[in-house]
Amino acid sequence: MKFFVDTAEIDDIKELNALGIVDGVTTNPSLIAKSGRDILEVTKEICDIVSGPVSAEVVALNADDMIAEGRKLAKIADNIAVKVPLTWDGLKACNVLTNEGHMVNVTLCFSANQALLAAKVGATFISPFIGRLDDLNLDGMELIADIREIYDNYGFETEILAASIRSANHMSDCAKVGADVATAPPAVIKAMANHVLTDKGLDGFMKDVAKANIKIV
Repeated sequence: MKFFVDTAEIDDIKELNALGIVDGVTTNPSLIAKSGRDILEVTKEICDIVSGPVSAEVVALNADDMIAEGRKLAKIADNIAVKVPLTWDGLKACNVLTNEGHMVNVTLCFSANQALLAAKVGATFISPFIGRLDDLNLDGMELIADIREIYDNYGFETEILAASIRSANHMSDCAKVGADVATAPPAVIKAMANHVLTDKGLDGFMKDVAKANIKIV
């Protein structure tokens, strides 16, 4: 499973990218707003850091304007994935941009039917929002499994990009059900390394090291 980091914070992206675990980056208008920077400027800087896809989202609501914005965003770098919402206009824009050779990430997916439509119009990525479904007492992971089954049934090449991930458990659950990609905030990715028994074991080791005055260098 590929790891995308869901942020527009440059320092966080650099840190995780240096570990070799970042396969791409997802951004959205909300994340860009938090960074306090110009959308084109920060997107270009992210594209210069990572070699994988960088999702940059349009802000228009009608197809023609989405297409125009998508074309402009795609000029930022070769690894831009234009991000469009899963609306009827978004699907129209996806079809045009995909046929022009651009990567497209169709976002705000909440049903298998929506995912099927996105695959039919050629989306590079489909982004089901797990956490927001869980907030409504619906099973976000079940949606990922349903999309996986449908895509495998018909050989769709659209990659399932699990989004709205809230916990480290979400990451492993996505891997179990076959998501192609999971995008998560830096804190969630870092939390994957944590376990209380690891901390407890390390504490015991360090006490023995101190007691025996063990030194390696």
